[in-house]
Amino acid sequence: MTAFTSARLTALGALTVAAGALLVAPAQAQNHPISGQQRATAQEVSQRGIPVADLAPDAPDVYVVKRGDTLWGISGLYLKSAWRWPELWGMNLQALPNPHLIFPGQTLYLDKDGGYARLRTTAPGSSGSSGTVRVSPSTRSDSLSSTALPTLKPHLIEPFLVEPMVVDASVLQRAPRVIATQEERVLMASGDRAYVRGDAATPLTREPGEPRQFRVFRDAVALKDPMTGEVLGYEAQYLGKAELVRGENFEKSSDGKGGIQTDYVPATVDLTGAKEEIRAGDRLLPAPAREFISYVPRAPQSGTEARVISIYGSSASGTSAGAAGQNQVVAINLGTRNGIEAGHVMRLVTKGDVIKDKTDPKLPMIKLPSESNGLAMVFRTFDRVSYALILEIRTGVRVGDRLVSPQD
Repeated sequence: MTAFTSARLTALGALTVAAGALLVAPAQAQNHPISGQQRATAQEVSQRGIPVADLAPDAPDVYVVKRGDTLWGISGLYLKSAWRWPELWGMNLQALPNPHLIFPGQTLYLDKDGGYARLRTTAPGSSGSSGTVRVSPSTRSDSLSSTALPTLKPHLIEPFLVEPMVVDASVLQRAPRVIATQEERVLMASGDRAYVRGDAATPLTREPGEPRQFRVFRDAVALKDPMTGEVLGYEAQYLGKAELVRGENFEKSSDGKGGIQTDYVPATVDLTGAKEEIRAGDRLLPAPAREFISYVPRAPQSGTEARVISIYGSSASGTSAGAAGQNQVVAINLGTRNGIEAGHVMRLVTKGDVIKDKTDPKLPMIKLPSESNGLAMVFRTFDRVSYALILEIRTGVRVGDRLVSPQD
């Protein structure tokens, strides 16, 4: 496309991953706000670049962005700490006014001078300054939204963009519930038809504007703060999806005695995409509208400290049983009211085991020191709880482990 080949392709900015495996469109990306702290950091660094000592040991002098790359991967390619993305952006702030788009085909040049480094989209010494990159015909034939690179590998977080749901216990109790199946089955799966009864005050209908797509949940498990024991919310177990076929209604018929009787008829749903078997008593919540979520790797405010409160998918929620590994999801005890945002990268810190000193005849109990254990990135937030993907790890992450700002 002509517009594509002539467009100024901005590099090493914040990438976007969309819920439902969609990538953000360019116009939406341009409207996503950059925090004042991020912009201030970039402007400060752009004056002279970053110290060469802060570059990754094998940072390439020239790199061509390719399909399959991610912002996290490219940031780690150039910087010792991938979460320091704003500084990477600031390495060439003047040429990169829009930090939200990066595409396959761009060539990145590392310019080192006087102990500092900048990243350019034109070769050092080149008279060109537009940063325009010509890409192959096969890439030009694609839309910008389909070629924009994600922050992380999409398959790692796509399932969790719709699965975890933190609610008040009363919300799930008032939600429509499955009461029967078409063939009186005890357990239901994808393709089965089920019947659902809503709250008397808010029955399920197919009126214009009413939701047609639902998600099925079970057993709201209390998420407790490991330090205080306070219940921060309830995590509902995700089971699958359901589509509303017919709404609840009342049918009139003869009572056989010359009179008319009115019978209640529950709503009809078709079960789709069931992750687990569904049974009577499971609850339905409206599926959220597809939204575009930006995952800009960055550090939260210095001094931020959170705790792991559960390992997603573990039946031992709120206990110390089990450990999370690479690419698993954990819930933490901070949310939007604490300033936590999608894209915040936090450093994992072990609790430090308590062991028996067998070298001492008295066998005293000794607490080992806490150790840095890797990094996790927040990708979904609620009021008092957030979910984070474990990006890097040394040993298993357990309930009660700390998460702190990586700059602390």
